Amino acid sequence: MKKNIFFSFLTAIILLVSVMNSVSAEESHSDTLVVFFSATGTTKNIAERIAAMTNADIYEIIPVQPYTDADLNWNDSKSRTSIETADAGCRPEIEGDPLDLEGYSTIYIGYPIWWGDIPRIMSTFVESYDFEEITMIPFCTSMSSGVGQSDKHLKEQAENGNWMKGTRFSSSISDADLQDWINNQK
Repeated sequence: MKKNIFFSFLTAIILLVSVMNSVSAEESHSDTLVVFFSATGTTKNIAERIAAMTNADIYEIIPVQPYTDADLNWNDSKSRTSIETADAGCRPEIEGDPLDLEGYSTIYIGYPIWWGDIPRIMSTFVESYDFEEITMIPFCTSMSSGVGQSDKHLKEQAENGNWMKGTRFSSSISDADLQDWINNQK
């Protein structure tokens, strides 16, 4: 009997905490969002740091079919990413429910550079949403490649939004340099 009362009490506490967390999450909705796709974790690391520094919400673009190491082999012309990159019309599917952009005025949008451009899943994302009246701040990660035309391609595919110039980061960017970049985006 005491066990049943204890478990009932514990269940009630868990439900109460869950409801309180969902209410506070709704109340703390930011006007800034960090959206990112990361195949190896490098872009995710930068995106999480930007979100923390800007007190932004964060959304990860996750492919329905995850990328394996073999898929990411840029030395293999038959790897999945090589094939996708060569096909300008390729649009890999994104997992999960559509994102609600209501209330966001600024979106940092991050991605790795693949063969000097955006991964095609970024095309899937930007073509799926309306960015009108939203400031879009692209950032990419690469060990050596620059932004190239990736920011321009995102802007063209999105068709609207106030797109800023893209910036490339290495995985070793310091917090101070990242914060300086954020401050210069305003």
